[in-house]
Amino acid sequence: MTEQELHAIIFAALKKVAPESTPEELELEENIREALDLDSFTFLRLLVDIGEKTGIEIPEGDYGRVSTLRGMRHYLAARLFPPI
Repeated sequence: MTEQELHAIIFAALKKVAPESTPEELELEENIREALDLDSFTFLRLLVDIGEKTGIEIPEGDYGRVSTLRGMRHYLAARLFPPI
């Protein structure tokens, strides 16, 4: 998987749980739940969908680390592309 594919997975998952949203307009440090008005169940569905597509399970203790686009990309990239 490439970083572009990861980016596409995140944006597709955002569109799936919030079809009226425009994820491209989210700021990197903006809280996803607040910006898209997602309740906790919808945010969980977002993380499950991303997990199914990437093979990365995000434990509840790490939800704060994936609350922004930047955080989510870094969190997932660190697990998909570990340093050599």
